[in-house]
Amino acid sequence: MEISEHLHTHPEISWKETETTEFIKTILVENGCRVRTFEDCTGVIGEIGEGKPVVGIRADMDALWQEVNGTFQANHSCGHDSHMSMVLGVLLSIQEMNQIPDGTIRFIFQPAEEKGTGALKMVEKNVVDDVDYLYGVHLRPIQEVENGMATPALFHGAARHITGEIKGEDTHGARPHLGVNAIEIGAELVQKLNHIHIDPMIPHSVKFTKFQAGGESANIIPGNATFSIDLRAQTNDKIEKLTTSVEEAVKSVSDYYGVLIDLSLESMMASAIVDPEAQAFMADSIQEVLGEENLVDPVTTTGSEDFHFYTLKKEHIKASILGLGCDLKPGLHHPNMSFDHGMIMPGVRILTNTVLKTLEHLNQSGS
Repeated sequence: MEISEHLHTHPEISWKETETTEFIKTILVENGCRVRTFEDCTGVIGEIGEGKPVVGIRADMDALWQEVNGTFQANHSCGHDSHMSMVLGVLLSIQEMNQIPDGTIRFIFQPAEEKGTGALKMVEKNVVDDVDYLYGVHLRPIQEVENGMATPALFHGAARHITGEIKGEDTHGARPHLGVNAIEIGAELVQKLNHIHIDPMIPHSVKFTKFQAGGESANIIPGNATFSIDLRAQTNDKIEKLTTSVEEAVKSVSDYYGVLIDLSLESMMASAIVDPEAQAFMADSIQEVLGEENLVDPVTTTGSEDFHFYTLKKEHIKASILGLGCDLKPGLHHPNMSFDHGMIMPGVRILTNTVLKTLEHLNQSGS
């Protein structure tokens, strides 16, 4: 609980998790890990054991930047502080067993999950090149998994965030014929996005999440504006289809009004690629720790997770994420999110069992 309390009260936003990196590095070193950090980014890797097979377990490190009780601040409202605590708990549990793993256990503390770029950076750093199985964990809101229950797999959807800029010229409010109104262009874009349709059997959505145009003068028609679009789809191929449809819609509006509209891809998330064997090891561990009656079927969720870039970019990796029910409310990313901290230790035991089961299986099968 001391580790959890420290991490919760020292939140740091994406790519600025410097103190968090040092805090975790110290614990890893004190507990006999070989440690790797990076010169050009935050994040820290710890290892125990030697050689193959290699089982990885990953925790995300970053907090959100949001308004909490009237003040903007870093805030762990997505549970990443508890994820780090559980993965450190796995290390401490294995050390308490005084059990030398037959193979390598790699503890991956990854930055910038909220930006959707942290996992890609770890892939770039070759952190998972030799990993056979990879596990993660994420707290689940009460709307998905009840307190005291857990799911062995989370089927997150894919997501993309696109920003745009309408580049025109301001005109006098009395002479609208001399220019193009960026607000009218924005309204047209909203209508175009609402008319994007793909396979209705696959969950998806496209919507404006920000639009800014004009200044303080009410008699000026704004020619410039900036906007953001949020895209979601349950599969990677459908997020590609949505992206193409958005680009086509923007181009048609741009051509019709004769105004330049620039688009930029700000971030993206891959949809889940869950391995059945990894899911099975996790399910067995949930039953052992929480009981068969508290094992929940895999959850398909509208949220997204950059964890799935590991399996998208490295197809040899078998992976799954533990979804832990912990009375989390009102919901993820709510500034006053709360959860039952008593579920942290059961989460540690589930993850520990899963890692050890996987190593045992790999060694017995000679993989």
